[in-house]
Amino acid sequence: MELGYLREHPEQLPTFLTHQRIRETPVPGGDICLASRLTLDDGHSIFAKTWPERAGRPVPEGFFATEAAGLRWLREAGTVAVPEVLVALPDLLALEWVEPGEPGPEAAERFGRELAGLHRAGASAFGAPWTGFIGALPADNTPHQGPWAEWFAQARLLPYLRGSVDNGALEDADAALVEQVVARIGEVGGEEPPARIHGDLWPGNLLWDADDRVWLVDPAAHGGHRETDLAQLTLFGGPPHADRILAAYQETWPLADGWRDRVPLHQLHLLLVHTALFGGAYRDSVRDRARAALAGIGRATVNG
Repeated sequence: MELGYLREHPEQLPTFLTHQRIRETPVPGGDICLASRLTLDDGHSIFAKTWPERAGRPVPEGFFATEAAGLRWLREAGTVAVPEVLVALPDLLALEWVEPGEPGPEAAERFGRELAGLHRAGASAFGAPWTGFIGALPADNTPHQGPWAEWFAQARLLPYLRGSVDNGALEDADAALVEQVVARIGEVGGEEPPARIHGDLWPGNLLWDADDRVWLVDPAAHGGHRETDLAQLTLFGGPPHADRILAAYQETWPLADGWRDRVPLHQLHLLLVHTALFGGAYRDSVRDRARAALAGIGRATVNG
């Protein structure tokens, strides 16, 4: 199989894999899917991910179609580098291969400018016209005209709070703390029209290539608040050259006043996803961000 043939006949990829007609090398691919590098007959490589076989857990309907739709939507903006979708089947996704490289300051600054351009491309509503997922969990992408705070509370905080309580990751006191945030979220300020965002932009979803550029991978793409991407980017230690990314972003499209106070609120979403998906190991992080979010809301109320 050659790349040109694959583009014309994407549905044939599983057959070639089944009959071992393509060299397959396992590569790191995150916590949810199995990933591999496929080498075609013409020497081209592609990146493929599949849903691992788990007892009683078939691939969720629309899982790979959702990721493909998000990647294409981000790529349409023509700003940040996003891999081309080559194959999107119910149980397999294949993308163009990106040769990894070392993080550099020039790439970081370019990425900051490009990320601002991506966000400025905008969205017609909060949410998206496709089914949502974040990790293996569903995400409510029902289009919503705002205000942002109301949508964020109902679609990005409360569903994962409920899941985290149901699985025992969070206790009643933790839930009460997050519910305080939800009750006061309308006071936070910083309302903006929907931006075109990655939606799961922790540092592991940046791919630094060999040509000194940063690529976006594994999105939960939707119309959201641009501060969500930037806040998620600083989680778990942050990316290399984070200060250069932010400075370049600010030069291109400055953030609204008070954005630093809103960082914990935006981070709370992804941390609740982690407690809902992975359990109590992230409980302390949820508590910390909820308390910090309440403090930020308090400052916004005083300064507003």
